[in-house]
Parts: sequence; structure tokens; C-alpha cells
Amino acid sequence: MLPVRFNRVVAATFAFASLAVLSGHASAQTRTNPGEESRQSGTYPTSRDLLGLTVSGSYLAARHASVDRDAAAASAFYLSALRSDPKNSELLDRAFISSLADGDIPEAVKLAERILAVDKNNRVARLVTGVHALKQKQYALAQQNINQSVRGPITDLIATLLSGWASYGAGNTQAAVANIDKLAGPEWYPIFKDLHTGLILELANKQKEAGVRLERAYKLDDSALRVSDAYARWLSRNKDDAAAAAVYEAFDKKLARHPLVVEGIRETKAGKKLPPLVDSAQQGAAETLYGIGASLTRRGGEDLALVYLQLALYLNPNHSLALLSLADLYETVKKPQMAVKVYERVPASSPMKRNAQIQLATDLDSIDRTDEGIKILKTVITDDPKDLEAIMALGNIERARKKFADCEKTYTLGIDASANETKPNWLFYYFRGICGERSKQWANAEKDLKKALELQPEQAHVLNYLGYSWIDQGINLTEAMTMIKRAVDQRPDDGYIVDSLGWAYFRIADYDNAVKQLERAIDLKPEDPTINDHLGDAYWRVGRTLEAKFQWSHARDLKPDPEELPKIEAKLRDGLPEDTSNAASADKKKEDGKGG
Repeated sequence: MLPVRFNRVVAATFAFASLAVLSGHASAQTRTNPGEESRQSGTYPTSRDLLGLTVSGSYLAARHASVDRDAAAASAFYLSALRSDPKNSELLDRAFISSLADGDIPEAVKLAERILAVDKNNRVARLVTGVHALKQKQYALAQQNINQSVRGPITDLIATLLSGWASYGAGNTQAAVANIDKLAGPEWYPIFKDLHTGLILELANKQKEAGVRLERAYKLDDSALRVSDAYARWLSRNKDDAAAAAVYEAFDKKLARHPLVVEGIRETKAGKKLPPLVDSAQQGAAETLYGIGASLTRRGGEDLALVYLQLALYLNPNHSLALLSLADLYETVKKPQMAVKVYERVPASSPMKRNAQIQLATDLDSIDRTDEGIKILKTVITDDPKDLEAIMALGNIERARKKFADCEKTYTLGIDASANETKPNWLFYYFRGICGERSKQWANAEKDLKKALELQPEQAHVLNYLGYSWIDQGINLTEAMTMIKRAVDQRPDDGYIVDSLGWAYFRIADYDNAVKQLERAIDLKPEDPTINDHLGDAYWRVGRTLEAKFQWSHARDLKPDPEELPKIEAKLRDGLPEDTSNAASADKKKEDGKGG
């Protein structure tokens, strides 16, 4: 939604100096506090965790939780320390920021009031107090605090839009629009200004003026979901269904099958008059905070985005897109257990619920709650047997968990469900081929891999997998070598694909080239047991036996597949048997005979 220059502004936004607390400090790595077990498991500290902790113990535990981005634990420990040392301004500030990051806005409001009693210029506290007042419909107080909050290109825009919504809430639409209009700034301001003035005018029943603003925002960026949605909704009530449907359909061509757009197309074609995007000052303010927060999430501003998204959800707890953005943020910072809790909050009535369920299942799998994730996905698929995204997600989990018979059946569901599509998804065939190969059903696997390659002729991973499989079996060596080289040309920095090329050379007894490529593969992917094992074999064949044993030892220690471990241990004990056969000649006979 925002131009590239927006990225440069993100860094300047951190005039929110106290937000550094969210990232903690690397020096605070103490791990000897009573709350350690609960923090490692990602759960909120219990009263027993906090009992008996000294101020310094609570502080160090809180700092560690901040480093780990566990805002809930950090907040609990800082509050514990603050109760023992209530006049400590640093503890107060850190407890405030951690509570805010955790989404405990009522607690953050209490702490903000304490902060403002001693530092009336604290801008973050002003923002939180202002948002709280806006939620309570105390619009004059909201404006007073918001107008004294943070300053900078992004935060100026936030403050002005929030103040505009407070003016509208107080019954002064004219002042709301005028104040937003007079805000000058970067070239990405106008789309936000036009969207929100349009929404304010719409709620004030100034429909013609609202339409002008929403249309202008739409012309500025017709690929912005919330702009397209708001404009289409206005068209459905003020022009005609066809015009509204056209806006949704145009967006669908840019980003196919977005649930909100699919619902919009369905409802406008059914002749429904869609309500405005927001229906109150509180929802409008939430939309402001969500819009900027979501934009910051993927632009290096996660800490600030977290604050905005939590405040948006304080104003509108059922804002599905804000919930999904917050969960996505937690995934970005490698906190799937926190994302799980957010996905669970998406209302069952939301068009986004199905998306949330799919991602929830994926995150549950990542924290070893795989059975729960699989159950959720099977329910989604039962509700809609043609839900290709859910089918793909289920197959991917089963494949990663080595349930190869299960994933083969699941990917078959995807292939059957997409049978009528003009160009089936090659991934279903590719992944089913992998499952078939791993479950020793090579004939079926080979057909699937060839079909994937037919659908996507230059797909590097398919070229690599099929070529590697042929090489490993000693068949179709010339074609396999060509395919793997094509894959390497496309992805020269992919350690797995370079390993395939090295192994291909090994299989045709070109050991010098095998060593060369496998050493490069190790540089690219040093911790893979298979690549280390392959390099050990190549070293042995060129007489570098000490290095071979080192590589095999490393492969053994890297936890290879259970079926490979005895083979590696045998090589460590006995080395490789003497290469008495002409590998290239033997394999050539196979190739000329019955390959692929």
C-alpha cells in the first residue's frame, strides 16, 4: 500500500525511544531465576514463579523475557519488581511498555497515568491514554492526549487521523476533515487521508463528499484491500451493484480469492447493500492503527507495529485483519506459540476464520502439537473438500512428519479437487511424488515427478529431485545429469541441488568432480548429514581417508535418518569396499535398458 520510501521512514519512527525495552538487551542473559521453566515453555509466570523473587531477580527475569520477546512474562516480572520498588522510574517505564506489547491495555493505561504524573511529556503514555479516552467516548480528553503524543512522519499521520476520529465522535465532522486535510507530509499520506476522511464523511451521512474521497483513494492505489473494500461498499449503497462488483472483481484479478473480496463479490451480485467499513469513531480509530501497524509489520518496524496492532484490537477486539497481522508479526519474530493464541481469537463469523484455521494448524505443528493441527485441517477440508490451500497445508505437515502414506492420499485429494482447472498445480504432483518415492512406490512417484515437470518444465526442485532419484538408482544418467545441471544453473547457491550434482558425478565414478561439487555443497549447507556423508564417500574414493572418516563422523553426529545411521557406522568401521566395478559402464547399461 505504501511506496518504497516508506521503508526509510520506519527507522526514524523510533523516536519511540522507550520501545527499545521490547527487544531487551543482550547483556541480560541470566537463566537462574525461579520463573525460568515457565518462560522456556512460553507460558505466563504463575504466582509461585514470582513468589520470593528479589527486585533484581524479577528485573533480570524480565530482561531475559524481553530478549525472548515474551511480553507477557516480561510484564509479569516487571510488575513484580515494581511492586517492591514502586518509585523506580525505569521499572515503571519497562512494565508499561511490556504490558502494552502484551496487549494488556487496561494495565498499560494505569501505568501510563503513573508515568504522566512524573513525566507529562512521555509521548507513548500520551498515545495510550488518548486511545483509552477515545474508547471511553471521552473525545476532548482523547484529542488532548493524542495531540501531545509521538511525532515523526508515521506518528504524525497516526495522531492526526486519531484526532480526526475523536473530532467526529464529538460531533464535529467539519473539524475532523479540515484537520486531516491540512496535514502535509510524504507522498504516501494522501491515500490514508482520503480513505479516512471518506469514512468519516460516510458516517456523517455526507455520501456525495464521501464518494469523492473514497474514489480518489481508490485511484491512488486500487491494489489496497481496505481502500477497494471501502469504495465498493460505498458504491453498493450509492450507485449500483454492478459498479461495486466491478471493484471487487478488479481486485480479485490482482490477488485472487481473498476471502473478503470473495464475500464482497457474492453479496454485491446478490444485490446486497453493504454497510460502511466502520460504524463508529472507535472502529475508525482502530482502522487507523491497523492500517499503519500492518504496513510496518513487514518493513522492519515490528516493535512499533506490535503497539499499533494491540491498540487497534483494544478498540475493536474482533478486527479480523488486525488479528491476522498480529499473528503474522509473531510468526515473523519466530513466536508461533503466541501466534496460536491470536489465531484462536478470530471470530467464527469472520470470512477470515478459514485462513486463520489453516495458519493456526501450521503453527500448532511447529510447536509439536501436530495432532491438533491435523484435526483442524481435516475439519476445514470436510467443510470444503475443494479447499486446495487446506489440503496443501495438511499434506505438507504429514510429509514433514514423514507420514508418507498419509500425505500421498492427501495430495491425491488436491489433484482430484483441481481436476477441472486449466492448469493443475504442479506442487501437488511434485509433493505426491516425494511421498511416493519415500514410501518405496517408485513407479507412481516417477509418474508424478514427470507430470510436475510437464506442468513446470524448468522448475529447479523438480529437475533436481527426479534427476537425483535417477542418479541414485543408477538409471537415465545422461538425462539426469543434464537435469541436475539445469537445476544448478538456476539455483547455484542451493546446497541440496549442488549436492545432487556432486553425487551424480560420484555415481558415474568421476570422483574429482564429485569432491569439487560436494565441497561446494558443504560450504552452502554445512549441517546436513546427507551432504557430509556424500563428501566422505567422495574423499574415500580419492584416497583422502582421514578426511572421509571426519565427514562420516560429522554426518553421524548430525542425526541422519535412522535407516542411514548403520550404513554410516559401517563406513566408519570398515571404510568403503574397493571400487572394483566400472561404475560408469555398469550404470550406462542400466540407462540404455530400462530407465524412467
